[in-house]
Amino acid sequence: MDLDDVGGTDLHGAPDRRAIVEEHWRASERGDVTAEHAMYADDAVLDYPQSGERFRGRERIAAQRGGHPAERHFAVRRIVGSGPLWVSECVITYDGVPTRTVSIMEFVGDLVVHETQYFADPFPAAPERAGLAERLPD
Repeated sequence: MDLDDVGGTDLHGAPDRRAIVEEHWRASERGDVTAEHAMYADDAVLDYPQSGERFRGRERIAAQRGGHPAERHFAVRRIVGSGPLWVSECVITYDGVPTRTVSIMEFVGDLVVHETQYFADPFPAAPERAGLAERLPD
């Protein structure tokens, strides 16, 4: 997905939320912590349901991500949404190990007020489904 051609508003003057989400992921890949977190409201909430963690506020969200010791890379597979709700499907690679992620972002205006992220490690396909499935592209 080419994330280079983005604008600031749509044709009706509303925030271009797709562009905001795309810039978030580009900044994440660059390691630009300031730009990565510019989309969050000061009082935004980030939930990690699998670990049971909730982070309140842009500063805490940035701090918990900024303290990650692994080398990280972000590959956006798709971004879908409309209105206040946007979903990203990505592969985040931590020290060379890929993890599939889904990020659900809720906007008010041009800021994310709530994000929920799910992380899933790869697992082997069941042999009994081999004749039914095709491989996803990397």
